[in-house]
Amino acid sequence: MRRRAPGEQVAPYRHRRDGPALRTLAQRLAGWLRANLTALEAAEPPMPVEDRAADTWEPLVAVADLAGGTWPTRARQAVTVLTAEADDAGNVSHRVRLLADIRTAFATLGNPPAAPTADLLAALNGDPEAPWADSGPNGLTGKKLGDLLREFGVKSETIRFPVGQAKGYNRTAFTDAWQRYCPTPETPSTGVSVPPVPTSIPQVILGTGHVPVTDRSVPRRTLTTAPGTR
Repeated sequence: MRRRAPGEQVAPYRHRRDGPALRTLAQRLAGWLRANLTALEAAEPPMPVEDRAADTWEPLVAVADLAGGTWPTRARQAVTVLTAEADDAGNVSHRVRLLADIRTAFATLGNPPAAPTADLLAALNGDPEAPWADSGPNGLTGKKLGDLLREFGVKSETIRFPVGQAKGYNRTAFTDAWQRYCPTPETPSTGVSVPPVPTSIPQVILGTGHVPVTDRSVPRRTLTTAPGTR
């Protein structure tokens, strides 16, 4: 699953529309489980994970095995992927940081349409405030970079640069991931929005020290200034 991008729409759940169909499905599943409860309670399915994860997922894998068909394989694949994602949850921000730092690296290089992997690695490993230089004896490598970006669907390519062909990344390959995981703030509008001053409040005419009177109920006044100032 991918994070929803800004502006991307998904169909919302509606209780009156979707509830009846889901309740019917739940009733059918409950009836099927009651009929097979003895077999499910005795099941000891082989698990693709161990320890607490195996205890957590065993009932669902047992149900998948009893359902047959493609469900046993699909259930174990889901267990493997979701358990790995849970274990790696602490590294999600690490990968998002990588995306943001790559965008900065492209900007440092002048935002070219593509950049050699070596140039991106030099920029990433050369940032003293980033964690990439500590990724190994030689810092972040091309292989490790590719492994981290593969999750976002970003892959390196052989690209022709002015100095010759080299492995690199097209900037457009990151567009979707940047929008989903680290979108930039919207560009602020030019100028500063200043709330209007009520006409009942006298305002100074710059360079004169006088207050224009648009409402005759407001007496004309002159601002006094200290000697030597204007």
